[in-house]
Order: sequence, then C-alpha cells, then structure tokens
Amino acid sequence: MAERGSIPALEVRDLNVYYGRSHALQGVNLKLDHGVLSVVGRNGMGKTTLCMAIMGLVPVSSGDISFGGQSLVGKSPAEIARLGVGYVPQGRRLWPSLTVDEHLKLVAKRSGAWSIERIYATFPRLAERKSNGGAQLSGGEQQMLAIARAMLLNPRLLIMDEPTEGLAPMIVQQVEDMLVQLAREGEIEVLVIEQNIGVACEVAENVGIMVNGRINRIIDSGVLAADRDLQQAMLGVGRHAHDDTSAPVQDAARASEDHSGALTRIYMSNPSLPTRWSRSVPVRVIEGAARTVTPQTRAPVTPTAAQQRPRGAGAVLVCGTLDTKGPELRFMRDILKDAGLVVRMVDLSTSGRPSGAEVPPHAIAGFHPRGVAGVFTGDRGTAVAGMTLAFERWIRGQDDIAGVIAAGGSGGTALVAPAFRSLPVGLPKLVISTVASGNTEQYVGASDITMMYSVTDVQGINSISREVLGNGAHALVGMVRGRRQQQTTQEDKPAIGLTMFGVTTPCVQMVTDALEPDFDCLVFHATGTGGRAMEKLMDSGMLSAIVDLTTTEVCDMIAGGVFAADEDRFGASIRGGRPYIGACGALDMVNFNAPDTVPAHYRDRNLYEHNPQITLMRTSVEENIRMGHWIGERLNQMTGPVRFFLPEGGVSLLDAPGQPFWDPDANAALFKALEETVRQTAARQLIRVPQNINDPEFAERVVQTFHSFHATTRRKTAGE
Repeated sequence: MAERGSIPALEVRDLNVYYGRSHALQGVNLKLDHGVLSVVGRNGMGKTTLCMAIMGLVPVSSGDISFGGQSLVGKSPAEIARLGVGYVPQGRRLWPSLTVDEHLKLVAKRSGAWSIERIYATFPRLAERKSNGGAQLSGGEQQMLAIARAMLLNPRLLIMDEPTEGLAPMIVQQVEDMLVQLAREGEIEVLVIEQNIGVACEVAENVGIMVNGRINRIIDSGVLAADRDLQQAMLGVGRHAHDDTSAPVQDAARASEDHSGALTRIYMSNPSLPTRWSRSVPVRVIEGAARTVTPQTRAPVTPTAAQQRPRGAGAVLVCGTLDTKGPELRFMRDILKDAGLVVRMVDLSTSGRPSGAEVPPHAIAGFHPRGVAGVFTGDRGTAVAGMTLAFERWIRGQDDIAGVIAAGGSGGTALVAPAFRSLPVGLPKLVISTVASGNTEQYVGASDITMMYSVTDVQGINSISREVLGNGAHALVGMVRGRRQQQTTQEDKPAIGLTMFGVTTPCVQMVTDALEPDFDCLVFHATGTGGRAMEKLMDSGMLSAIVDLTTTEVCDMIAGGVFAADEDRFGASIRGGRPYIGACGALDMVNFNAPDTVPAHYRDRNLYEHNPQITLMRTSVEENIRMGHWIGERLNQMTGPVRFFLPEGGVSLLDAPGQPFWDPDANAALFKALEETVRQTAARQLIRVPQNINDPEFAERVVQTFHSFHATTRRKTAGE
C-alpha cells in the first residue's frame, strides 16, 4: 500500500450492486484518505452491502473499489484480506466451539504491531475469559473478540460493520477510545458503519450519510452531532425526553386545562429515564410519583396557535402572594386591564386559603416534583421553597406570556425571581421590591429583570405606594406595547456570542469583523455577569453558537477575584450540545478593585494597575494547573463538537515577550493540565497554536474553525 496520505486508503467510485432486480447500491462514491471515516444511515440503506462489496462477498455490477490505488473488484475475500483489509462483520460470526485464545491464535501473525498480548491488554475482559468458548461469551464479549480477531491480522484498512451494536455503554466507550487511538497513531485506516450517531461522530472527523443506496453527503461530524433537525431528516433520529425538558411541563399544563372537574392525576410510566437494561416500574412507584393538577380556567392554546402568535402577544402575569399582597397586586392588575392588556393573576400563596386568581396556588404547586405535597407542607420555610421551585417549573411551560410583574418584600422577591430569570431575554419583567435599592445581583443574576424600589413597605395602598405601584404597572404597559411594535432588524442572521476583555479586544474585533457579514455578533464583557448573561441567552435558544475566546472569569473563581464565574460556567454548551469554540483568553490574570483591596496574602505577587479601580494579578503555576483541570473537566462534559485553542505566544496583551505578565512556565502548566484532563476525540480537540491570542493568524484560525462548524448556515445566508 502506498505511503499514508499520498493515495487514498480506500476509494469507491460509481459503485453499483444488485440483488436480483433490487438495486442495492446506486452509484456510491466514497473516499477515505486516512484516519477514521464513519458512514451512518437507516436500516436497509445499503451500509452492510457496501462492506460486503469492499470485501468481495457480493458481486459488483459496475464501478470500482480501490485500496491504496489497487482495485479490489473481482478479487476473492481471501485475496482482499491478504492485501491488508480486515473485516469486523455485523453479527460477530464466531466459532462456538473454539475458545477465545484459540480464536486469536488461529489468525495471529508472527510479526506486526498487534499481538495477542496487546489484545489482552486492550480488552482485559477477553484475558479473563480466554478459556471460554465462543458460545459461552456475552454479546459484548463476542463483539470484542470479533474486533480482536480482525486486529490480529494487522490490517492496513479495517472495515467495521456496526461494531457497537448490542454493547453496554462501558464497552461502547472502550471501542470508541480504541478507534480514536487508531486514528491518532496512524497505524490503521478505519471505515466504520454505525447506527449509533454519537459513536459515529465521536470517532471520526467526517461522516458519510447513506440514503437509498447512495452516499447523500459527507459532513463534518461536529456539525452532524449538533444538528438534530438534520439527523431527523436524514436518519430518522427522533427527539428524546432529554432534548426538550419543558415538554412534560407543557403537556401537564395542557392536561390540566383540557379537563373540567376537581383534580387531575398525572402519571409518568417511567419516573426515571429508562435504558435498555431498566426493569419494569412497579405500579406502586408509578402511583407514588403521580402528581395532582388543579384545572385552570383559561382556554387551551394549541401549539399551532402559539406558533402563529405575534411577537409580544399573550397575557401579562401579575404574580405574588394574594393572601398578604392582594390589594397591591389587584391595584396593578386593574391598571394593566384598563390599558387594554389581557391579564392573569398568579397566586403563589402557601396558606391554603381560597383564591380568586385565574391561576390558583394548587395549579402552581402541582408542578413541584413531589406534587402539591411538596409545597403545602405545613412549615412556612419549606412551603415557600417548594412554591419557588414549582413556580419556576410552571412558568417554563407557558408559551403565551406578554410580560410579568410582581411586588413584595425580600421574601416575595426571592419567590418570583428564579421564575422570572428563566424567561427569555427581551420579555418584559418588572419587580417592585423593598430590596431594590441594595445589592440586587442575587435576584437579577444574568437576566434583564427591571427592579423598582418600593420606597415604603409593600403593605397596603397609600399615597406613596399608589404612585410607585402605578408607575410600575404603567411602565410594564409601555414595555409590552413597545415590544409588540418593535421590529427585529437582523432576524435573517443567526446570533453568536463572543467573550471579550480589554486584553483580548484585538482578537475579538478581528473575529467579529470576519463573521459580521453572515452572523449577528454579540460581544459579552467577561466580568462574571457577562459570561452568565451569554450562557443564559444560549440556554434560551437566542444564540446559535458561542465563540468563548476569553475564559478569564475562571481565574477569579479559582483565586477569589471580583469578576468570578460560577460553577455553571460552560454549562449552556454542556446542556445544549452545540458546537463550542473556546480559548485560554486572559487566563493570566485575576481581577481585584483598587490596589488596597488586594488580599494581604497576594500583596507580594506580580500586580499590575490596569486603572485606578482595577488591579490585575498574574496567575501562578499552581493556579494555572487548577484552572486547566477544571476547564478540562467541563470540556469533557460537552457532547457537541469542541475546539479549544492554546495560544503558545501568550493569552493576552500583557502575556507576551517583554510584557509584565509574560510567564511561559505558567502557560506551559496550564496547557499541560488541559491536555492531561481533556479526553480528546475527533469531535473534542485542544489546538496548540504558536501565536499570541491577539495575532491576526490566531484570529484567522478561529474564523476558519467556526466556518467549518457552521458551513451550512453560512451557505444558506449567502444564498439568501
């Protein structure tokens, strides 16, 4: 076979195969230069026939199959195997009477990289079962043996048909790791036929999609892994429960609206997410997990109507505890109704008293994981905590909200804040509160909640509260009306989020300039809140991608700076499964306020006065190691494609030769910790680049990577 990279390892050209009159393969074209290539498709699309045609097990009607430039058409399976093509067939095809060891010795060669000893080291389970016959092995063990048998031939090209079919997750991971290692070492080129989309995308950079006997397209594995609509259209991969967590809540809400009468019991046949190994759920468990929902009075809204509803349409929710804040909430409700808005009162009381609200307390409490019993506990503390959780879960399932407003003290504000924060950015949210003149971060977080100081306590209607509550209600009227009239100016461009700090500004500006023709670039200042705001938009579905070049908030979290991230940093990318591009931007600095605010134990460190209000501290080797491990573990949890850049020329403007924070040892410790922690695959990669993060070459590399992930979006935008 020719040297790796000079001639394609495998090339299929215009391949046609018939079974009688059935045209199984219809002009298949496929090329594997090197590494691993995955082919996916529904059952009956011709994937196994492709494998059998390559191995000479079915006759080829026309076209050609070449291996390292040598045609395989017309050769027998034995001749093809002797040329260096290994085959792991679907269904394993082992000899029941031969032991594991006998299987391996039968095919083992005297020389070659793969020996029986290496097989046993790679698959320890086979070593434990070496004396067992093929019929005495589990399905997973049989698959391991089938793979091992092919590897012992030391092939230069390995064809694997459904290698993970029927395997336990732990064994699937083992096979994945082996394939990724093969691609990295370059010993063997591999063609993988897979039904498991996750495996196919994890082990290969490119995936071929087979439809009706043809290769419909070759696509970047990261793009396919992140595009659920494409998976559904091409492969029939449906959406599962974990893809849309709000669906059960919406369904329960509709169930409560579609039935008249006292109470509705909602049963979940699988209280825990089932797997193929799950046992049947006992009836008592199902009944114990059921929850009670009180019917609501408003008319049901069909999904079609919700989808067609104009921007800003729906009802304004007036939320609070009617048993203690009834006059104040009804005062605001009347103003909103007089302005012509549709208004619904949402009662969050935990006293159990009768309520005249359109949405009574029991209707909200039913959304607690333990049903109404999780809210009406008889203990005020646990009852309020339960109602807070139930209200957040309830509001996530509502699709007809035009705006929300509440009024109360510290308890009432804390009760509504999590639910209000969960709503999309842009939807009007206003809270009139006694705590609005102090530190409101714990209530507002990274959302766009508007808080108004109540001046007096929210307790009755008086000369002051009438003015303040009235202003709040009228302000919400203006927000709702304005949002209905507002026209979005860039609806044709997908929005992406970018993180920036002063010391990474040149890089982000270059990347933004390159992407702005096709994308709506939203830049977030990486000050702790900035990162959380970006991730909230990602969670809300308002960002199609993240270019997270400035991860400096992790420094402050690790070392105690003032711009710290929280433990959920990178969480939106973990939950969303979309492509993630990141870098070590500004991981060389911890932020403090004025110099006299730097903690005493840091006073002898390398400090730099950025301005009179901000003092920067260079991160140490030990801090960089901790950051590398922490970030690496978060990257490992991402299921979408990941590219994380390590700029060897420095991670900020201050981290460059001759600059005050230039410290190659600290950067080397950071990069090494990342490389030790991140489980690199074809989809998840760390990329070392020799430039500084602010060099044009670095920005160009980021832009190229971004376009490789979003080529489909880019072409669509350009076509329009």
